[in-house]
Amino acid sequence: MSPTDKPQSHGPALAAAQFEIRDNDLMIGGLAVRGIVADTGTPCFIYDADIMRRAYRSLETALSGFADIYYSVKANPLPAIISLFRQEGAGAEIASVGEYRAAIKAGVAPQDIIFAGPGKGMAELREVIEGGIGEIHIESAEEIARIEEIGRPVKASIRINPVPDAQAGAMRMGGKATAFGFDEEELENVLPLFNDARHIDLVGIHIYGGTQILDADTLASQWRHAISIAARMAQMLDRRLETIDLGGGLGIPYFAGETPLDLETVRAAIPGLKTLLEAHPLIADAHVIVEPGRFLTGAAGIYVAEVNSVKTSRGTTFVVTDGGMHHHLAASGNLGQIVKRNYPIVAPAMMRADHADTATIVGPLCTPLDTLARNAALPKLKAGDLLAILQSGAYGASASPTGFLSHAAAKEVLVEDGTFAVIGR
Repeated sequence: MSPTDKPQSHGPALAAAQFEIRDNDLMIGGLAVRGIVADTGTPCFIYDADIMRRAYRSLETALSGFADIYYSVKANPLPAIISLFRQEGAGAEIASVGEYRAAIKAGVAPQDIIFAGPGKGMAELREVIEGGIGEIHIESAEEIARIEEIGRPVKASIRINPVPDAQAGAMRMGGKATAFGFDEEELENVLPLFNDARHIDLVGIHIYGGTQILDADTLASQWRHAISIAARMAQMLDRRLETIDLGGGLGIPYFAGETPLDLETVRAAIPGLKTLLEAHPLIADAHVIVEPGRFLTGAAGIYVAEVNSVKTSRGTTFVVTDGGMHHHLAASGNLGQIVKRNYPIVAPAMMRADHADTATIVGPLCTPLDTLARNAALPKLKAGDLLAILQSGAYGASASPTGFLSHAAAKEVLVEDGTFAVIGR
């Protein structure tokens, strides 16, 4: 058995670190998971509002005096969750007109919304410009032309794809050939594209090097590089920049051996970053933005499914559940994983039970891709028992092929102040 084949059982320890365990029950916001799903049914996502608020406040403290937080709506676009972060003081970073509408519905002021994405169409550009938008982050020459054709004034930043040695993370978003933004080395050729723009007020720069970053030093290094690009751009324009968007990319631990992002190390890097800004008069007063999504919502969510059957095939035990990749593609490993690794998984009504069995967890779909965990260490399960996948608050239902095989959508539930409510899109 290779190291990657060893039964994985880091779920219980992570659950105990993030949530309350009471007797045999996993508790979310003071409520037993089994009690919640007895009312809502399965499959369902359950989100703990308190954990999201704590994540936001911890990051806000670490960034104090340096950067403001804009919630990256793509991580979880439920209006109730966008509203939660708006209440905490966040703006919103969107990547589609649908996310724009969700942010507006959640009460985010249009001037507190920024719009990024490589394929913005004319209709969605028109809607956000006419409805009001803080900034559009431009990623192509065609986008410039579309905004000019709309003919209404709008503030904009340029999205820059940084050079290879300035990016890192579990998924590279820059530093290679990409559809995202303009290449850093082409900046001097990009700026002249705005010379004849009458309706675009070019005010800033947007850098996004990578995602799922767990190393604080790597994050700080990316931010230093972004500030240096902003300074160079300001010098080329010979005027001040209003905005420096450092992107997101702050990660959470999913797999055995990973550790959380150290916010104290991030906090310790802030004075040096501020000094770097102040060394360049043309960017010294710029509004610095960080746009996390996964970091704010990921650890707060679980995905709960019920066991439908347990069977053995040629020496492998399969636990078949009523949930699968149609609700949670990321947990199946089909959303960017190169080597399939199990998300942390627990039996939320059997938290004290021995994890003596080993099983492969699959969903109800007619494809072997619908596998939620392989060779996972679990209690002995039977039909009717529950399974919960942790770290499921980001890139869950909205990042999954919910129409595949026409199964019902998973309910989504927000728990706060000892009560829960089913929330919708």
